[in-house]
Amino acid sequence: MHTHEQYSAASLQIFLAIPFILLFVLYILAVVLSNRKKKAWPTYRIIAWNLGILCAMLAVIGPIADLAHTNFSAHMVGHVLLGMLAPLFMALGAPVTLLLRTISIPTARKLTKTLRSSRSIHFVQHPITASLLNIGGLWMLYTTGLFPMMHENMLLYVVVHVHIFLAGYVFTISIIYVDVTPLRKSYLYRTVVFLLALAGHSVLAKYIYATPPNGIPLDQGELGSMIMYYGGDTVEVGLISIMFYQWYKKSRPIFSNGKEGFAINNTKKFTVVGTDIEEVKRLNANAGMSYREINEWFAKQQSKANTVPKKR
Repeated sequence: MHTHEQYSAASLQIFLAIPFILLFVLYILAVVLSNRKKKAWPTYRIIAWNLGILCAMLAVIGPIADLAHTNFSAHMVGHVLLGMLAPLFMALGAPVTLLLRTISIPTARKLTKTLRSSRSIHFVQHPITASLLNIGGLWMLYTTGLFPMMHENMLLYVVVHVHIFLAGYVFTISIIYVDVTPLRKSYLYRTVVFLLALAGHSVLAKYIYATPPNGIPLDQGELGSMIMYYGGDTVEVGLISIMFYQWYKKSRPIFSNGKEGFAINNTKKFTVVGTDIEEVKRLNANAGMSYREINEWFAKQQSKANTVPKKR
């Protein structure tokens, strides 16, 4: 494998680490500001976010990052940390929900409206698009000349690592809905897409085992592919377990202990168009607006739409 000849490895690592340091600081600051106005932000979300930052930092700075320039196995450890484990932990930190709790109500309304109406966000966050960006990007990296080129050009090296992290994060939030999500697909739909993406990742690992990228010794290719295969499967088991747990919570019956003994209560409150009222309350509880404010805002928007004269 080639190394950067014109640029210092230390400066490159610091450059990649700075965004994650800023994300760590901004998240903690948002927690402090949010806790002053609302109930305390859950501790487990803070822990999850910090674990994600730690995984990303281990991948871009330090011994693993140093060794990744000359050792394919270390590179694959970094891939699992940066592209899979860090996005999973950081998604569990629910950063968008925390942001909506922290900013003012008018700003939160504008941001929520943008998230709900932006077609580009809907397109990128669609499970199929996210899978293509994530798994397809890895196929392009390891089956073309892009991998050796990455280690000869600093800009390309940075772009590839940024893509690996962002694609992994978008894929994660397209499969599990922890944060505010404008485009929601059914659990069955996401499960099918996830299994196809998992198959694509596993097939790529086996391909690398037999045909390592250009310049990679066969023994390093075999060990690196095993790290990708088994390490990736471990993270993906955690991801699918979280989704199945959410699915179970969504569909499980509610048991009540009334005068006539234990009974199953599946009654839920829905609007005339089938919207789960309790789910709306839950999603907007920390978004800076109450359920009543949400209703009033939607009513005003509908009133404005009805009063606009139609063009002839």
